[in-house]
Amino acid sequence: MSTLAPTLEAFFTQRLMTQKNASPHTIASYRDCFRLLLAFVHDKTGTPPSTLRIDDLDAPMIAAFLDHLEHDRGITISSRNTRLAAVRSLFRFAAFRHPEHSALIQRVLAIPSKRGERAVVCFLTPPEVDALLASPDRSTRIGRRDHAALLIAVQTGLRVSELTGLRRSDVHLGTGAYLECHGKGRKHRSTPLTRRSVAVLREFLAERTCGPDDPVFPGPRGDPLSRDAVRRLVERHARAADKRCPSLHTKQISPHVLRHSCAMRLLEAGTDLATIALWLGHESPATTQIYLHAHLALKERALARTTPPHTAPGRYRPSDKLMTFLEQL
Repeated sequence: MSTLAPTLEAFFTQRLMTQKNASPHTIASYRDCFRLLLAFVHDKTGTPPSTLRIDDLDAPMIAAFLDHLEHDRGITISSRNTRLAAVRSLFRFAAFRHPEHSALIQRVLAIPSKRGERAVVCFLTPPEVDALLASPDRSTRIGRRDHAALLIAVQTGLRVSELTGLRRSDVHLGTGAYLECHGKGRKHRSTPLTRRSVAVLREFLAERTCGPDDPVFPGPRGDPLSRDAVRRLVERHARAADKRCPSLHTKQISPHVLRHSCAMRLLEAGTDLATIALWLGHESPATTQIYLHAHLALKERALARTTPPHTAPGRYRPSDKLMTFLEQL
């Protein structure tokens, strides 16, 4: 066994699990990264992963791996940078254990992150939300579960991992109803529920006997829904809803779009960014500023306040088509 294998094992058991006490999500992300990396190097060199040396993972090989992820596997630039961050973390740990490879390690650490374009946030308008929530067949138990999951996702803005991780003990339906969730970065937060959400949850949970540790949204075998199951659930009902709301057909609907829709609803209601950041569990209010860029109505109101005197505010609207035709003759 080469020096790479014990270094990689120590990186997970000593650095991530013991010293940093990293979350299971972080450990899983790093694990997947190195599984992809070792498989890529094995395909390139023919060397089994257990016998690879540290100098087999030089800067050109890491750069080729990142290009493979981006162009062959089709991941986004953001995901590419996440994989690079995992590699950097390993090499910073290896620098203390293997100073003889310091030159190689420094060249790997010098690989820069790639800058990418920031797409405008996709979110649903109130009519689109209503069409999506009306899609599940509420005469069936699965339909009632799907309706409740979609409603809670749109109203609370929970991440998909937070939604699937909800337990019965996290739901409080008494006076001042709210949900407790355990979010990204081990942050715990409470999110209030509307009367409609309380009524739907109370009716759905009353259908079965739930223990405090039972999932709120179970799968067919009683286990929590997986992330992929929630994604398929949202996509299935979005396809059904675009028949009554054609604008949904032009949008790529995912569970995170429902989270964006919750944030936009709060922003339209005049909620400040700091409160929205607390609501969504963002580390910093700066993360929440992406919703300002996507909110055209806020920009239009700002434009209306800056219009010259004696000018009617509003956006340009073309004149009547017939009048336009006559004017152009």
